[in-house]
Amino acid sequence: MFTPFYNESLRKLVIAFGSLFNDLKVTRSDGTVIRVPLSYGAKEKFIRRIEEASSITDNTEVGITLPRLGFEITSFSYDPQRKGNKLRKRFKRDSETGLSHQIAEVPYNVTFGLYSFSRSMDDNLQIMEQILPYFTPEFNVTINMNTLNQKVDVPIVLGGVQTTEDYEGDFSNRRTILTTFDLTAKSYIYNRIKT
Repeated sequence: MFTPFYNESLRKLVIAFGSLFNDLKVTRSDGTVIRVPLSYGAKEKFIRRIEEASSITDNTEVGITLPRLGFEITSFSYDPQRKGNKLRKRFKRDSETGLSHQIAEVPYNVTFGLYSFSRSMDDNLQIMEQILPYFTPEFNVTINMNTLNQKVDVPIVLGGVQTTEDYEGDFSNRRTILTTFDLTAKSYIYNRIKT
């Protein structure tokens, strides 16, 4: 029953999710256009890096550049409403491997947290305006999951948006505006392919 296999369906989902947000840009009042970097990691990791200055050498201290986007998987949940017949099989004939088949996929909702960090409210609002119009309330992404399940449409649903401003202490402290987007991808986990 527990034969090792790896379809990379979750990995492909994370890559597809990140590719949605990897080309956001912010325009400053002087006309400078800045590309917003995106990376995978926990929100607490980014907050810690913003609060502490890192040093490249003994006399050069550099803080994290803002604006910045980060995302992480926050939860997995089984979705019984999308469950199909578990005895259904998908077949494909190939000249190299012969006849391949796979048992029906299992529906899972994968929840992502997308975090936007910025110093100014204008940068934050520009990032929000580039994201929010596409989720009404969902955006479909087509992913090539494996040889039997090509072009699978995965809806990504926007659940909510929260904005917080972290500004404590005197005027020399850095101001940080954090916006959290709660997004759920209605994807599938696939069983192993048999020949």
